[in-house]
Amino acid sequence: MKLSYQDLGQGICCIDTFYYRPNLDGCYLIQQEGEAALIDTGTSHVAPAVMELLALRGLAPEQVKYVIPTHVHLDHAGGTGQLMALLPEARMVIHPRGARHMNHPEKIIASTIAVYGEAVFREHYGTILPVPEARTIEAEDGFEVSLAGRKLRCIHTEGHARHHFCVWDEQSRGLFAGDTFGISYRELDTEQGPFMILPSTPIDFDPEAWHDSLEQLLRLNPTQLYLTHFCRIDQPALRARALHQEIDDYVTIALSAGGAQRELQIRDELTRYYRRRLREHGSRLSDAEIDEVLGMDMELCAQGLEVWLKRREKQD
Repeated sequence: MKLSYQDLGQGICCIDTFYYRPNLDGCYLIQQEGEAALIDTGTSHVAPAVMELLALRGLAPEQVKYVIPTHVHLDHAGGTGQLMALLPEARMVIHPRGARHMNHPEKIIASTIAVYGEAVFREHYGTILPVPEARTIEAEDGFEVSLAGRKLRCIHTEGHARHHFCVWDEQSRGLFAGDTFGISYRELDTEQGPFMILPSTPIDFDPEAWHDSLEQLLRLNPTQLYLTHFCRIDQPALRARALHQEIDDYVTIALSAGGAQRELQIRDELTRYYRRRLREHGSRLSDAEIDEVLGMDMELCAQGLEVWLKRREKQD
């Protein structure tokens, strides 16, 4: 995989992982006075590009102190084991609910294959290596690590996944938000700014918890968001308002669907919903171009909402 990255200032670089296509998925290098951390990792294919960037930035592998996946979905954490094997002094920092999946990845490999199929899994995720338990830090809510005095705080944020945290960097006043602050692809930017998408990927969509997580993060008064999908955007409070609305709209769309083809109905309604919202946002993309950018996300979001409905029905 070729190296493509953006230097965002404040010692932060966003690395394109080329997951499916350019500008879809990124991971971040934070560098501070001879020490470094990686936040999210992309898939196992990204390890050579990360090592190339370390060399370009004048960093030896042993200067990377932490590898910090925001959660264990493999577009965020699939490369963790590969990188840990190449970074001898690094420790993995992970949500306590996610640690076992990184130490013993058999279950998450099986569940990802169940969603995507084995051929897609092999092509896009490669080989998932386990992370040794001895090099694992289970980060409780509020846990901090230090890079040469620069504090990075892990904040538990449910809604997208129960094993999700965001990382607060007070120096940049930025949040490394994983999926909690949604998805914002640069192809969908207009004169009105970035366009936000809510990723209700299987299996843990929780609308009430997601509302709470967004409000909790806004209390930090961040000035920028470092998104895994994709790169840096500004005005977090404005972005949160869009996501709060989308959470409520997702619930309405899911509850309005029914019958044997419920998941298909949800996918089609989500597609219409985002086409309409993109028009309101000033997008000049055609329906076909929108579908090319968002097609995979609409499939996954519909699957996640179907899982949420089934869980909700069991509770009734």
